[in-house]
Amino acid sequence: SNLAETLQLSPSLQTNAALQAQYFSGNQLPEGAESIALAYSGHQFGQLSPQLGDGRAHLIGEVLDKHDHRFDIQLKGSGSTPFSRRGDGRCALGPAMREYIMSEAMHFLAVPTSRCLAVVTTGEPVYRETLRPGAVVTRVAASHIRVGTFQYFAIRNDIESLTTLLDYAINRHYPEINIAPENKALQFLEAVIAKQITLVVEWMRVGFIHGVMNTDNVAISGETIDFGPCAMMGIYDPNTVYSSIDTQGRYAFGNQPSITLWNMTRLAECLIPLIGNDEKAAIAIVEPLLMQFSQQFEQAYFKMLANKLGLAEIEPSDRVFIAELLETMKNKQWDYTQMFTDLTQSLDDENLANELKQTLGDWYDTWRLHVGHSQQEIEIAKAIMKTHNPVVIPRNHHVESVLKACEETGSTQAADDFLTVLRSPYNELANTGNYQDLPVDDDRDYHTFCGT
Repeated sequence: SNLAETLQLSPSLQTNAALQAQYFSGNQLPEGAESIALAYSGHQFGQLSPQLGDGRAHLIGEVLDKHDHRFDIQLKGSGSTPFSRRGDGRCALGPAMREYIMSEAMHFLAVPTSRCLAVVTTGEPVYRETLRPGAVVTRVAASHIRVGTFQYFAIRNDIESLTTLLDYAINRHYPEINIAPENKALQFLEAVIAKQITLVVEWMRVGFIHGVMNTDNVAISGETIDFGPCAMMGIYDPNTVYSSIDTQGRYAFGNQPSITLWNMTRLAECLIPLIGNDEKAAIAIVEPLLMQFSQQFEQAYFKMLANKLGLAEIEPSDRVFIAELLETMKNKQWDYTQMFTDLTQSLDDENLANELKQTLGDWYDTWRLHVGHSQQEIEIAKAIMKTHNPVVIPRNHHVESVLKACEETGSTQAADDFLTVLRSPYNELANTGNYQDLPVDDDRDYHTFCGT
């Protein structure tokens, strides 16, 4: 695959199926490699769990890609670890393929994300609610350092290890801090917050709902990680929740910004001892940074929405105009992705433009005034919109259909066909239309489960 080439894997590993099966199942480790499972803590749905860790995953090494960027290689579903508790450390094929499909989709949607290099079936059954085929997924991530990793040492008041972790995280992800290393911990917090704002704004651009934004699922690299109960929003509603375990809607689509601030506050708490010796003084330094979050997020969020509407520049007053569209979409129960696709295509399609004018009324006319009427202005708007509004996303009903086909037939053909389209989400391919249809019944009753 292109990912394998980027990671500079050996030609034999890229082409030899038997060798791939051995390495990517965990049956054989690369020469000199030793697998480890990582410890971390975490707030899970707001409740602190001091002792968590990789319960079904093994980190088997790091590689440098052709751009000299370092990546972790991790196997998931590869067996029990010291952190498995009562679990078997295994993974079913369906959840493994879900992570593969969703992470590939996110990558090609231009959303920062971990990726999957391979999924290997084990030939052994996995006992869940039913008997299901087992699999191991190979995840590639910039690192697996989480907010929960910092919490693990902070909870234990292990300042020496916390300092070592901070230095490692800076060297790996934010080396620019070392150029002027005054109060590195504060600079690190600021950098991680900026990355998380960028990430969650991108999630919301494409309608992605992570589903389990616990602090142990937040990577300080700013990548999407842990796809267990994730899903894509269909009908626009900020209260949309798909995760079966999120019974209170804590991680609903519209709550993702506030939860990100909550998670960053937990990271800040970990870093207080490294920011200053005097706790009160350190808190006073950190608080303004956290208080800026909402304004920074809102600015990035409305800039993103403006781009989805083809507007290169917006005034603060334009936010009301943009919010009006979202409110109308919610009240009319319109599909989020389809609405922005229609708006984009209406710049080329007079019939569609007339339909939208009837549907949206004065709002559509106002939007066209914002876009401009000259051909040059329209072309600029189209170019912006076409890079921010995908024509296809991994819709929930198609993901489920593909996963079912993989499990029932043992063939990846359905997944391969789906991925071909998902890897060109901003372009209409010959079979893109096969995956653009909306669910027959809206999928607000759809539920996802933590399978990986």
